[in-house]
Amino acid sequence: MIRLVPKPDRDLQAWFTAMWDDYRKDLLDTGFNPAEALLNIEQNKKALFVNGMPNDDQRIFDVWDGETKVGDLWLATRERQSAGEWYVYNVVVDEEFRGRGLGRATMLAAEDYVKGQGGTRLALNVFGPNVVARGLYESLGYQTMAIAMRKDLT
Repeated sequence: MIRLVPKPDRDLQAWFTAMWDDYRKDLLDTGFNPAEALLNIEQNKKALFVNGMPNDDQRIFDVWDGETKVGDLWLATRERQSAGEWYVYNVVVDEEFRGRGLGRATMLAAEDYVKGQGGTRLALNVFGPNVVARGLYESLGYQTMAIAMRKDLT
């Protein structure tokens, strides 16, 4: 049974560092150059965090399967943009626990959490090369809203 437990403040800085490092790698893998990736990260930090801490709209969880921490989940309400909408900024099942259905269970737990908060919609972004995650989200009924494409000509 998956449980979402608010990440303790003492663990946030280490989580931020690892999460932004992973996000940077994802951006580079999708064709961003290092300067573009840095700018994107800085813009997101400025929009989503106050003095390095999550703003009031953010919910950052440790994901537990029984007595074992298996990953992390970052959600945020987007009420200002669309009534009832929440957003999955990041969901990670730690590598040693992948392939056991925990990603699906985590997303279903996220949906239950959002519904429990009065939310009516959950949105997310998935990078094109992440075929496994795209398949998971599609199997859960998430609809593709747009596909961004580009080609490097250098």
